[in-house]
Amino acid sequence: MDSSPPSSYKTSIPLPSESESDSDDKPLNQEGPSASFPIHIVTHASQLPAEFLDPSPEKQLVVGFDCEGVDLCRSGTLCIMQLALPDAIYLVDAIQGGEMLMKACKPALESSYITKVIHDCKRDSEALYFQFGIKLNNVVDTQIAYSLIEEQEGRKRSPYDYISFVGLLADPSYCGISYLEKEEVRVLLRQDPNFWTYRPLSELMIRAAADDVRFLLFIYHKMMEKLNERSLLYLAVRGALYCRSFCINNNDYADWPSLPPIPDKLNTDENAPEEEILSVLDVPPGKMGRVIGRRGASILSIKESCHAEILMGGAKGPPDKVFIMGPVGQVRKAEAMLRGRMLDM
Repeated sequence: MDSSPPSSYKTSIPLPSESESDSDDKPLNQEGPSASFPIHIVTHASQLPAEFLDPSPEKQLVVGFDCEGVDLCRSGTLCIMQLALPDAIYLVDAIQGGEMLMKACKPALESSYITKVIHDCKRDSEALYFQFGIKLNNVVDTQIAYSLIEEQEGRKRSPYDYISFVGLLADPSYCGISYLEKEEVRVLLRQDPNFWTYRPLSELMIRAAADDVRFLLFIYHKMMEKLNERSLLYLAVRGALYCRSFCINNNDYADWPSLPPIPDKLNTDENAPEEEILSVLDVPPGKMGRVIGRRGASILSIKESCHAEILMGGAKGPPDKVFIMGPVGQVRKAEAMLRGRMLDM
């Protein structure tokens, strides 16, 4: 087998001009200079960089990360895993490479030495855990980071308003670009849910997969410039809780990495951050609709009353469970309100 990655595909990332790089509010200049990156299709572990496959504290990495698949969740099929490194994009083909290839990536995906930058990691983490036994660790979730920056800068969001990846790319504080191809792929997925299973990968599939990660490192650096130390702690903890949220097991996540601790200098502050936790509540079978309420009214009222995140598995499952994440006091408050709704039944 030829282990050298093909380099016949390339993508370009527009670079900010000198004047743009000094401003948080200027978008990327798509007409200006850009850096060209090769896109490698990976079917064998030897095609991946050694520093990714063998994580070490001496060679810590930050990578853009995403997954594509059919009904991506515990019971779906993970087809492609995208990795954006500073000098190339790697499309890890889980269909052709199979479990052997994915297991070779396990140390990197679980390593604290490799930061995985991803937008909304919940379903990706669920698919990795149930399909390959991988516990996704050390993520920077740009959806969480965006909300933290908004809060840090004094802007309030509704409890059900989370920015999409398309919306994040369009925000002039980060990229300020449109992502029209995303909708094109969504239409194709609605027409044929098996879109990501076909081989060989078409040019559209390669381009769409690469587009989902090629701006993530740029966005990551912009966000790191904005986040204060307190927000960085919340980002690390909430990212870890997001990774666990749908990955229910029988040992209360004892085999998962520990949550990041509160640094001493923040812990001594009179306004020290409160410990954040994940709680999973069981809902009586067939009663989830009553818990959610008509048009989501019941859950929305609880979200508005508690500074905690409340998630349901939805159509992808897991069914009959509610996931609550946030500060201990707010999680307990949400639990009590939800149990009250269940008793009302």
